[in-house]
Amino acid sequence: MAVWLVHKSEGITSFEALEAVRPAGKSCHGGSLDPFATGLLPVLIGKGVHVFHALHELPKTYLATVAWGSETDNLDLHGKVIATGDPSFTAPPALPQGWHPQVPPEYSNKRIKGERAWKLAREGKPVELPPERVYLHEARWLSRDQLRVTVRGGFYVRALARDLGRANGARAHLSALHREQIGPWRCPPPGEIIKLSLEEALDWLPTRELTDAEVGALRKKQPLEPKPLKSAKWGLPPGFPPLSFSRGVHLGKTVALFRGEKHFAWL
Repeated sequence: MAVWLVHKSEGITSFEALEAVRPAGKSCHGGSLDPFATGLLPVLIGKGVHVFHALHELPKTYLATVAWGSETDNLDLHGKVIATGDPSFTAPPALPQGWHPQVPPEYSNKRIKGERAWKLAREGKPVELPPERVYLHEARWLSRDQLRVTVRGGFYVRALARDLGRANGARAHLSALHREQIGPWRCPPPGEIIKLSLEEALDWLPTRELTDAEVGALRKKQPLEPKPLKSAKWGLPPGFPPLSFSRGVHLGKTVALFRGEKHFAWL
């Protein structure tokens, strides 16, 4: 098996969710969820761990519940209230779709001089994170307090709630967050694990058919001539930024991962 699709429950870390199902051999999770959040957590196993960076480029869909009237230090319901506002607005705030700068939450996995930002914040030390370029593909208010967003990896939905609350003066944090989907994979029901083979787990990647000679050249770390890729079985939403990764297939089996034209990993 290469990828297991797990439903992470509320109140545990992504690492704890991984430990609860950890198979034998090398493994990691494919994108963390905060302890208060629930939903789809991919567990990458064996050669599947090499797919971690490619998952970052896939669309991720979340259902978020916004609590208006207060902003917390960690931007979720378990944090300390650090600011309050007037939640009596009538029109829902506009959502900044497309590429735009976003300051990550202080309580995040970002590193500052080698230290995790959340660790510094928990110790009461100053945390200054520069804005990063993130992508919000689609967002829709389902009600005054709930919205569904589709984003690219690196986007913080907690930070979106913070910024919306600051923009309209209401102040806000998230009271719930559920990851519904990553690329073609939907979240399984609680307690159920969907186990994918390497071929099943990678059918969303464009494919390059490799000849014997090309495999030999890669083994010698020689560059390959560019050639057209075969479209993936699953397509990105219209207008979503294209993937930089593709897979190399030899004799019907996925053997390599490419980033652009460069060989990235053997599978």
